[in-house]
Amino acid sequence: MSDINDEQYDDLDGDQAEGIRIPVGPAGDAAPTEAVAYAGDDDEVRRVEEALYARIGEQSPEHRLSATRRAVELLGDPHLSYPVIHLTGTNGKTSTARMTESIVRAHGLRTGLMTSPHLVSIRERIVIDGAPIEPSRFVENWDDIVPILEMTDRELTDKGELPLTFFEALTVLALACFAEAPVDVAVIEVGMGGEWDSTNVVQSQVAVFTPIAIDHAKQLGGTVAEIARTKSGIIKPSSSVVSSAQTPEALAELQRAAELTESTLAVEGDRFRVVDVTPAVGGQLITVQGIAGRYDDLFLPLFGRHQADNAAVAIAAVESFIGRGSQALDEDVLSEGLAGATSPGRLQPIAQEPTVVVDAAHNPHGARALAEALPVAFPSGHVVGVVGILADKDARGFVRALKDTVQTFVVTQPPGDRALDADAFARIVVDEVGEDRVVVEPALEAALQEARDLADDADAEDAMVLVAGSIVMVGKVMDLVHAEGETK
Repeated sequence: MSDINDEQYDDLDGDQAEGIRIPVGPAGDAAPTEAVAYAGDDDEVRRVEEALYARIGEQSPEHRLSATRRAVELLGDPHLSYPVIHLTGTNGKTSTARMTESIVRAHGLRTGLMTSPHLVSIRERIVIDGAPIEPSRFVENWDDIVPILEMTDRELTDKGELPLTFFEALTVLALACFAEAPVDVAVIEVGMGGEWDSTNVVQSQVAVFTPIAIDHAKQLGGTVAEIARTKSGIIKPSSSVVSSAQTPEALAELQRAAELTESTLAVEGDRFRVVDVTPAVGGQLITVQGIAGRYDDLFLPLFGRHQADNAAVAIAAVESFIGRGSQALDEDVLSEGLAGATSPGRLQPIAQEPTVVVDAAHNPHGARALAEALPVAFPSGHVVGVVGILADKDARGFVRALKDTVQTFVVTQPPGDRALDADAFARIVVDEVGEDRVVVEPALEAALQEARDLADDADAEDAMVLVAGSIVMVGKVMDLVHAEGETK
């Protein structure tokens, strides 16, 4: 990768020194410092990863809590040894979780962070004090819990139920890792839904909701109200609930759940809001009216109005956790925490000449946020989009959201069996934008090169490449770009 400042990164752990260091924040001198192994996990980490992936897949969750609850019970309930901020929603969960964790950590608390999916290494899903869990701790904790997982599997199969799934086992591992660290607080992102998601075994003090829209309809329901009802299941009795602005249907479900659990509810636009947003080098300056205080001209090293809204939610969540929303945060500490926040794969520039930006948007709601943010963050006279999507997503809605932002679509397909075939996706794209704006290249590496060539040839000095549609695809493109940097 060109123009990388080596001072942006911490050194990798000694036992993965062969890994490639990659930036996980915006490029430039203001980029946050963090290192993630890229193609550098050792054989032992890969052994654990293979054992996890040998279980029922992440996209086939069981609608149950009993299995995870039994496993953590056999472990001695490690998840009850620390308070939890629990997040769900359709879009923005990971960014909001990462900002929340960074702000809490700036207050001097040792943090755990669980997010999904990962871009580079499975260890990204379990973060201790701001860094992916060390390989040795990841492996040792896994080996410690394997007997418990196997015992739980036997109990389940004896009752005619399926053994622990990938995500159930991963959740148990994360909760055990946080207890072993130990952490002062864990920020935990729901895998899917809420009520029956395996992370919902936690007893959270704060429940956070990012924007709720239709996604994973097969598992969660075909209406926003149904989906919101499932997600509202993370609200625990007498807890603090913080929510992004929601549609009336979603908000009604959150209000109902908050009332039933005798919880407080703070909603963006009512109890807190973004007051002002100003674009800045490497991100933006935001002013936020929080639940308990006003915070002026905070630097946020992420792009897009949606990230400003996510930051406001994160601030309100931390206000609710520290002082139950009754005392303002120290502005210097808040500034430090927000300035250190990162969100890999979200409007992230990864290459130059031409500029290549990756974004994890994979549904219409995310694509609309991307379409609004991209021209502000990366003004361009010609955007060449490398787009691929999974078969269970709203492909047509995704394209419609981007068709006025992307001038040329290079249609490809993400890695994996769940990808929508490139030709099938291309027919949808052609139907929406016209044949003259579409190129089909099923092989991802060839699609990226084709997009770069088209950007170079475009009649615009600031032509760029945007990669979006699948988180897995974004990770693979980052892999390809960094592999290029290694061979130069």
